[in-house]
Formats: sequence, C-alpha cells, structure tokens
Amino acid sequence: MLISSSGLSKVKDSVKEKIFFGQQPSTELIAILTVYFVQGILGLARLAVSFFLKDELGLSPANVSALFGIVALPWIIKPLFGFLSDGLPIFGYRRRPYLVLSGIIGTVSWIALATVVHSPIAATCAIALGSLSVAISDVIVDSLVVERARVESQAEAGSLQALCWGTTAVGSLITAYFSGLLLEHFTTRTVFGITALFPLIVSAAAWFISEVPVQKVTESVNHNWLTVKDQIKQLRQAISQKSICLPTAFVFIWQATPTADAAFFFFTTNELGFPPEFLGRVRLVTSIASIVGIWIFQRFLKTVPFRVIFGWSTLLSAVLGMTMLLLVTHANRNLGIGDRWFSLGDSLVLTVMGQIAYMPVLVLAARLCPPGVEATLFALLMSVSNLASMVSYQLGAGLMHLLGIAQNNFDNLWILVIIANLSTLLPLPFLNWLPDKEASPALPSEAISTHQKGIIPEWMPEFVPKDLMKEPVNESID
Repeated sequence: MLISSSGLSKVKDSVKEKIFFGQQPSTELIAILTVYFVQGILGLARLAVSFFLKDELGLSPANVSALFGIVALPWIIKPLFGFLSDGLPIFGYRRRPYLVLSGIIGTVSWIALATVVHSPIAATCAIALGSLSVAISDVIVDSLVVERARVESQAEAGSLQALCWGTTAVGSLITAYFSGLLLEHFTTRTVFGITALFPLIVSAAAWFISEVPVQKVTESVNHNWLTVKDQIKQLRQAISQKSICLPTAFVFIWQATPTADAAFFFFTTNELGFPPEFLGRVRLVTSIASIVGIWIFQRFLKTVPFRVIFGWSTLLSAVLGMTMLLLVTHANRNLGIGDRWFSLGDSLVLTVMGQIAYMPVLVLAARLCPPGVEATLFALLMSVSNLASMVSYQLGAGLMHLLGIAQNNFDNLWILVIIANLSTLLPLPFLNWLPDKEASPALPSEAISTHQKGIIPEWMPEFVPKDLMKEPVNESID
C-alpha cells in the first residue's frame, strides 16, 4: 500500500519535531551533528587511556591529574582557533579546511598512541595532539551552530544547542559499554588503533558544510588584517561589559574548585577491583543519564532563572557528593548496598543533575556572541571555563600529593572527598553575578546558543568537565 503524501508529510514533521527538536534536517545540519557525534564516539578509548596511563606507564593519581592539566592547553587557547577561523581563511574558506585538518590531526594522535608511545612525555604529546584535534573541530562547529541559531525564535531558544549536545551524548552512549568490553578482549593499543578511524569522519563531513568563499586571494591579506583588527576591537568591547564578565567570572569560580577524579579511578580499579567491563556499564548509565538531563532541561527548565538552577544544583550536588564517604569507608556494605550498585545509582542521579546545571551555561554564553566574532568570543568565554577546570585538576593533584594518595594508598581519600565537595559551595555568594532571568534582557533572542562540552573531548577520562559531575567519583569511574 502506498503511503499518502499527507501521511509522509506527517512523518517528516514528526521526525523534525521529535528527533531534530524542530530543526530542519538539512545536509549541512547532518554534517554538523556528525562532528558532535564523533566527539561522543571517541569515548570508545576513554577507559583505554585511563588503564594505559595507570598500568602501562605506571603513573600515580597525582601524575595523571597533572598530565591532563598540561594536555588541556588546546582547550584553554580555543579563542586562537576561533580567531584563525573567523579571520584567516584557507583557500578562501573559513570552516571546511579547519575541519579537514582537525580530523587528520586526530587520526595521527591515535595512531601514535597505538604504536610509538612508550613514555609519559610521549603520551602527553600524543594526547595533547588529540586534544588539539577536537578543540579545533569544536570551535568550528560551535561557530556554525551559532550562525544557524541566530534565526531561532524565542520559543525555539536552546533547541539547537540541546540537539547538538544530545547528539554527542548519543555517540557516547553507543560506545559507552564497548569502551570497557573491548578491554576485556583487546589491548589498549588495539583500542587506540580502532579509535584512529573516527576523526577521519570529521574530515569527510567537512565537505558537506555549505560555505561561500570569502574574497579573492589577491585581497585576502589586507582584508584579513582588517578583519583581525575589527575582531580585537569587538572583543574588547564585549568583555568590558558586566553582563559578560561577571557571569564568566562566576563560571570560573564554579569550576575552579579541587577535584579528586583521578584518585577515584585508581580507587575503584585498584581498591574495589572494578573490571573494565563494569566500568563500561557505568559509562553507559551516565550516558543515558546525560540524555535524560538534556530532555528534562529542554522540556521543563528552559525558562527557569539561571540563579535558581545554579543555586539548587550546587547545594544538592555538594550534599549528594558526600555520599561518596560511604563508598570510601566501605560503610555502604554495612548498609547492604554493594559497591557496584552504589556506584551505578550515584552516577545516574548526579549526571542528570550536572547536565541540567550546565545547560544554562551554554545558553548564556552563546547569547553573548555578537555577529562577526561568533567563534572567537564563544571560544573565549568557554576557555575561561576550561582554564578553571585545569586549575581544578591541578589543585586536586596537589591535594593528592599532600595527602599521600597513591596507586594503593587511599587512607586519606575521605579527607579529599570532604574538601572537594565543600569547596563546590564557594560560588554561592556570587550568584547575583548571574542574570536574574533565563536570558539577558539586553541581548537579542536570536543570539542563542551552541553546544559546548566544557573542557575536554569524551576520550580524556580523568580530565572531565566538573560541571557535568560536581562530585568526584562518577566521572572517574566511568
């Protein structure tokens, strides 16, 4: 039986509304979402990186935390990539060539990890190269999404960012369990070799981006220099506004508190004996929880004031984060709750909460982007967040060293748990730095957002966005 045209139209409308959050599923949109999807797929090697650093290179928890502080540099200088993309086109194009280049860099980094890396220094260089790859592609697609988001109505505000974030979460979901299962049957280097194929998908997707070439090469030098000067001027004007600098300062304080993620990864594997396959299950649970958090925000909380979301999520996360003391002291066993069930349940609840808390950051940041410097300013705002996360992990590394927490010494881990969770309350006195409404009243509704995961790509296991999990154990055990 042939499907009527009206029936087919209803199906298309339903797909557009339910799957694409009201966005028209064009070829370019699919290409953009593919890049975000690959960022999630790269999570296939997340556990492999953790075990590689811990077992094959013999690094301590403090060393791992410090190492990822170093390789986060590309995410701290993200404005540079936006600056280059906006002002220095390659062969007349501002987006496509950078995406192609990022895919190639990513593949090289994974091949290096799979073959020639045998020391901490070499590992740092290879992981930093992979970090550079995803940082470049993230800046480019962020700018593309910001440009598209300008045409959204107020009713559609945030839908495009939710779609992009959700696509990454789906990619992470697909590979979550397999990230652990593969390590039960293959070496970490084999997993790195498999992962090396995925960045090439980004290079392929670049050719489906609709882009009009800029002015001819003969005029490009002067034109680009004028563009650069104009960008600097606009950026100066933007960051001098309290409506931009105060919320950015709040996000920095929110994320700069010490974390114990690396220590908890060592604790769950060396002390509790969690195998890679189970850690893959934890990743699966947190990936599902991330999608649930996105849906809750999109469905119920999109118009809730920023201060309310940040305030309550910070308080609840700090309180629930203290439940990790039960796991550290093994008190959960006295309550009849096994270590694995405890970890799974806690990961589920806190991931949903963390995702809800972070979505307003994306909406706010993207609303602040004026035309012409979308990639540069958005990357600048997010790089402040990334710098805060680097500070967080360096502080955590210092505390681990002072407390004597090592591969098999977790006697003082409970102290680190208390410090890490109480410190998350520090931003509360500065809530008034955030807009008291769901959007800045001085900004046009068209300047709605894009996707931004914070500091790191999915495959970097210990150095994860603290805003997605304000307590330490969950991201470390996944």
